Amino acid sequence: MKEFSFKPFEEMTEKDYETVGFKSGLEIHQQLLTSKKLFCRCPSAKYSEHYDAEILRHMRPTLSELGEYDGTALMEFKTKKDILYRINRESVCTYEMDDTPPFLINNEALDIALECGLLFDCAVVDELHIARKQYLDGSIPTGFQRTAIFALDGKIPYKNRIIDIVQMSIEEDSCREVSDTGHLRVYRTDRLGMPLIETVTGPCMRTPFEVAEVAEICANIVRSTNKVRRGIGTAREDVNVSVEGGTRIEIKGVPKIGRIPLLTYNEAMRQWNLLRLREELNKRGITKDTFDAKWENITRIVKKSHYQPIRNAIDQGLIVKCVLLKGYSGLLRWQTQTDTYFSKEISDRVRVIACLTTIPNILHSDSKGDTLTSAEWLNIKKFVGASGTDTMVLVWGNEPDTETAVKEIIIRAKEATIGVPSETRQALRDGTNGFERILPGADRMYPDTDLPPTKITHERLDEIRQHIPDKFWEREKWYGELKIPADTIRELSISKFAKLFKTLVLEWNINPTTAAVSLIQFPKRLKKKKLDTSALNEEIMKEIFRAFKDNMISQSGILWAMKNFILKGKLFFGTTSQIFSGKELDEIVLLAGKEIEATNIRRPEKKEEILIGAVMNKYRMKIDGKHLAQKLSQVK
Repeated sequence: MKEFSFKPFEEMTEKDYETVGFKSGLEIHQQLLTSKKLFCRCPSAKYSEHYDAEILRHMRPTLSELGEYDGTALMEFKTKKDILYRINRESVCTYEMDDTPPFLINNEALDIALECGLLFDCAVVDELHIARKQYLDGSIPTGFQRTAIFALDGKIPYKNRIIDIVQMSIEEDSCREVSDTGHLRVYRTDRLGMPLIETVTGPCMRTPFEVAEVAEICANIVRSTNKVRRGIGTAREDVNVSVEGGTRIEIKGVPKIGRIPLLTYNEAMRQWNLLRLREELNKRGITKDTFDAKWENITRIVKKSHYQPIRNAIDQGLIVKCVLLKGYSGLLRWQTQTDTYFSKEISDRVRVIACLTTIPNILHSDSKGDTLTSAEWLNIKKFVGASGTDTMVLVWGNEPDTETAVKEIIIRAKEATIGVPSETRQALRDGTNGFERILPGADRMYPDTDLPPTKITHERLDEIRQHIPDKFWEREKWYGELKIPADTIRELSISKFAKLFKTLVLEWNINPTTAAVSLIQFPKRLKKKKLDTSALNEEIMKEIFRAFKDNMISQSGILWAMKNFILKGKLFFGTTSQIFSGKELDEIVLLAGKEIEATNIRRPEKKEEILIGAVMNKYRMKIDGKHLAQKLSQVK
């Protein structure tokens, strides 16, 4: 193995990532903006904390047609979880609860998905076949997700190379998790069944920052359709990471693109350090064949311990067990991620599989802090027959849970002799990750016999192509040539007003900066005043710009018109057909000035500001703020 030690995140270079063989790919899940769910006719995105009923279910493994058990299914079965679903009758029907067959696929959702596939330059399938993908954590009551690949072999430009889009699928979303404590996992079902697309890239990214940048490009491509949902929870990234000698690890459900660099850095570090740990074990003569461990019930030995977690457990009538790992002395303090050690790999398995969720849930003899006294450790060491080269791991709980826990501790310790186990990992807020479940096998998908194939005709694709948006990076290039404000370029390129902007500039000859600022910055100003700008659609904005083009309102009047429409629900441009300028503006300023002179102004230095405010408030859409300011400067 190459000699390399991970540097702090900020100090890592592209060369460093090349040294460790960093590779990463993305699986991006994006909810679609539809009124109904994917395989039933319940409303989509009708979120609510209210629920009318609860359903309790248990997951159990079954043999496949080949007479085999899935590893993930066995892991979930070991947890002995109760799965509780909270149901709101307004957003869920018997389909989601697996009591009735599915409806035919939602064609509105499929059209949006196909449009996204074309934007990624994918080859679209001729016929859509629904498959079942096993979901064994209980987040889908059926135990599987209905999904279908609709596009393959796409590409997007990035830097001086091409990123492969391996495939795109349309599928139904899972439940929202409420809590997961002990042997009870609780879900809300309002999100269940909502349409989403999954975009899978190749493992083409070579640094953590490249992963985030490609994720941003993919997100902007689908957002440019303005047919996908926006906001917290509407898009989630699964990030696949590996290093040379490691394996593909999937970090599930990353909610924000900005968190990807640190998460992928820590996963690369974790894999690299686990490979170094394997080397250290091999140097000590410990391999998967020579690995040795055992466990003992030590409740009697520690019944008078002053270590509070153990003291509390014994007071509650629980038991304490000790796992002896032969030759592992000091290795539970082996660093894996930033401020994270191998002991957490073991603690995570105990938390997830044995359901001992109160932290700390283990204690080990490599611990540096105040735990057991030296005398207590010595007594345990004698009882279990440990030597100076061994490590002891303590776990406490009831008999069934500690039985599962000691087995998982031994399994995870033995896996260290092999290298990096295949897992899905949970993204944590501090940029590290934790064990979530065993990585599902390749056979987790199989045909769905409840739904017929759907033909994707050339006529359907031609109809979609007629309304497909320009590539957002092509729009950005054009905007740069137009020299519109830099802070409007990216947002406008994926805005619902992008097509309108093109019309305004190319057909109506409206100044590009005026159009860009009005379409992007003006709604932001109104939002800051707590106004709901959602009613400002393309047709309304087109009418406002028509009034501006016909010289009925000033540039400042565009903002006034937008505000008035939000507040009053209709457009009003006044009876005067022209905006005020020249002599008319001189007279207005003179009259306003006289009115202000006649008023007792407490702060004379604010006179000009007060004058501008008075004129603009009175004449609103008929005077341009810049012209007014220029006129006052000339008067000075």
